[in-house]
Amino acid sequence: MPQYRILKAVLDRRSVRKFDARSVEREKILACVEAARLAPSAENKQPWRFVVLEDAEARRQFAEAAFSGIYRPTRWALDAPVLVVLLAELNVVAHRLGRLIQGTQYYMIDVGIAGEHFVLQAQSLGLGTCWIGWFNARRAHRALKLPRKIKVCEILAVGYPASDLRPRQPKRKSLGDILFFNGWK
Repeated sequence: MPQYRILKAVLDRRSVRKFDARSVEREKILACVEAARLAPSAENKQPWRFVVLEDAEARRQFAEAAFSGIYRPTRWALDAPVLVVLLAELNVVAHRLGRLIQGTQYYMIDVGIAGEHFVLQAQSLGLGTCWIGWFNARRAHRALKLPRKIKVCEILAVGYPASDLRPRQPKRKSLGDILFFNGWK
């Protein structure tokens, strides 16, 4: 298979949980958010919002709320130079009615697409990331003093990967296991 630029970023990307101590340049974070901003969304509602926590004290305070109790195993994320909290501003038609009619939370799909745009842009800039879904969403919401219509969806740990990380060895199903043309099996 030819090596296309996006495919190369996908192949090189891994979940990074150990980071170098150096800070991340703001222009790189802005480039990642710009990539996320350009993602498609249901009804073009663009529900994503981003809170970037680059200050050590802001990250610590957020982590005390979001990664406490049963979520304590996620405290490794405090070592990331940046935490990006992915939020959704819910729209009545596209998100609430869509969920009732289709049974699908479209804002989660939309935020997921935007987040993956962010992750792939970060990879192309030499940054490592890790999706974090194990956190206390209610306490994270309170810690950020968010209005009710804003939903905390995910967190991304972002930074330069530690130099002693092992190469990625993904275990993935083959195309033959997951791909069907013109119908199921």
